[in-house]
Amino acid sequence: MMDIFEQVNAVIAEMEAAAPDSKAALEQFRIRYLGTKNIIKPLFAEIGKVPVERKKAFGQLVNAAKIAAETKFATLQAALETASEVETTRIDLTAPPIGLPVGSRHPVSIVMNRIVDIFRRIGYTVAEEREIEDDWHNFTAMNTPPDHPARDMQDTFYLKNSTEMLLRTHTSSVQARTMTRQKPPIRIIAPGRVYRNETISARSHCQFHQVEGLYIDENVSFADLKQTLLYFAKEMYGATKIRLRPSFFPFTEPSAEMDVYWGLKNETDHRITKGTGWLEILGCGMVDPQVLENCGIDSEKYSGFAFGMGIERQAMLQYGISDIRLLFENDTRFLKQFAAAL
Repeated sequence: MMDIFEQVNAVIAEMEAAAPDSKAALEQFRIRYLGTKNIIKPLFAEIGKVPVERKKAFGQLVNAAKIAAETKFATLQAALETASEVETTRIDLTAPPIGLPVGSRHPVSIVMNRIVDIFRRIGYTVAEEREIEDDWHNFTAMNTPPDHPARDMQDTFYLKNSTEMLLRTHTSSVQARTMTRQKPPIRIIAPGRVYRNETISARSHCQFHQVEGLYIDENVSFADLKQTLLYFAKEMYGATKIRLRPSFFPFTEPSAEMDVYWGLKNETDHRITKGTGWLEILGCGMVDPQVLENCGIDSEKYSGFAFGMGIERQAMLQYGISDIRLLFENDTRFLKQFAAAL
């Protein structure tokens, strides 16, 4: 005949081997081991037949069987409920995971960072300022008084009910603010967004980005400007030749447009250079002495040069983009092409 301890151990072994895989089977498990007439309850009544010295051990064994039944039932119940929820939502846990799409840097950011890095190598520091600007820093300080015809070159967004506050039309306002609070030598690069009330088309936009540079010190000459821009052209485009053509800007005198020799290697080169091989990149010139005086700098002692370029134009040239609007539409099909760009 089976020993009373062996009976309890047999019940425990049977319970541990049970593997109900449905709610109906789990309910049968509960009835057998935890129900009103479960098979563990009569075992407690057998304690009277156990020798005194073994009563404690027997009681602990039967109690352990009851706890094990309760624990296993709770575990199985939770597992079946989770499986039921998964089935309800039809999630296939065996399916491979869907990876999150990896973003990419915007081509404008890539080009802007590259330009800034080039000038940082030769001692320029980055200067940033407000995009909502006053008329004096945006125009007057830069030698563009209210009646100056050069204002007609830039259609300006003025704030509502204001003739003094506006969205800056160029980052030259950063130069003005820097010169009014910092004494020479000044050597800055000013990247940022600018705004002009222009019709949006394949070649123009009402919002775009500029990088402007400024160098003010004693004995700064046009030759310094030329060598600085030649260095930039070599680093940015691998160009070996540049040319400076006379131009007009109200805040520089003399003023020039800089071209790089792009070459005529293919049909695209012929198209973008109009068959000349030369491509206009930026505007530049020696800072007008009146601009220095407007900003509190002695024009008899100091001189300097400034230059500026549109970042979207540089990005379009670098990556062969034909429509500037693509840079603002945030179409992921377009942007993902730059995922591998540095």
